[in-house]
Amino acid sequence: MKEYKSNKELLEHLISKNVIVNNKQDALEKIEKYTYYSIVNSYKMTFKNSDGNYKDNVTFEEIYALYNFDKNIKYLFLKYTLEIEMQIKALMANHVSKVYGIQDYLKQSNLDDNVDSDIKNSLIERINKEIEADYKVHSAITHYKDKYGFVPPFVLTKILTLGVVSSYYGLLKQSDRQVIAKHFKISDRLLKQILKNITIVRNISAHNDRLFCFRSKYYLSFKDIDKKYKRKDNETNLYMIMISMKCFLNDDFDILLRDFFAEVSTLKLSLSSINIEDILNIMGFPMNKIDLNSI
Repeated sequence: MKEYKSNKELLEHLISKNVIVNNKQDALEKIEKYTYYSIVNSYKMTFKNSDGNYKDNVTFEEIYALYNFDKNIKYLFLKYTLEIEMQIKALMANHVSKVYGIQDYLKQSNLDDNVDSDIKNSLIERINKEIEADYKVHSAITHYKDKYGFVPPFVLTKILTLGVVSSYYGLLKQSDRQVIAKHFKISDRLLKQILKNITIVRNISAHNDRLFCFRSKYYLSFKDIDKKYKRKDNETNLYMIMISMKCFLNDDFDILLRDFFAEVSTLKLSLSSINIEDILNIMGFPMNKIDLNSI
């Protein structure tokens, strides 16, 4: 849009594009609550042909249903990526404390010898800046800095973002990475790849971007998890992320699957111009593994 349009005008604009609106008042209320951009602009491409025009019989209600589906699965992924984040932080804090002590552990010599010193120094500086930023905000940081003059790993990991923790793990010595990865019965290489991708998924979920069509340039050696899966390209998709999370969640993974497919079932009932297979394909699901009649 090159000029401001009211929500009512935006809805009329959508109707002029041959999108069916079954309940204008309800649609307007949803647009006012969540914005036209968040609902329509963010999800409309799924309902368009290659020529840029909407498919036949597209409704506002199914566009909103996809928006709502994506919102709900973001809650799920945020919940379980936070669980994985807590596990990784606990394992790293314990291992770093055991091997390098609780005081003088943030040194280049404690990181991977094969990594450029500038990269290692950048990580250490970033962590120290996080400590400074949280000095008067996080009571544990204040306590340890004031009383002991340092922050131990089990306190430090509390304040670090998953992105920083992922980078920290990636720069540990390989022997240290292997000890941590062994807890999940995967290689340190695979754990490093998963953490990079899960960090993106976690941030998307927390900051309300589109998740269902997730693609990542960070390669994931998914053949180490499912040798039969045929990926369409070198990018990582949401299905691959979900299945990778099984390494960390144990019995909770079944709950994640149950809740996820409950959302899929709800979405399926709202679709008219496209099929649920179209959405599952976008997410990377292998259709030969899914009983669509059970959804």
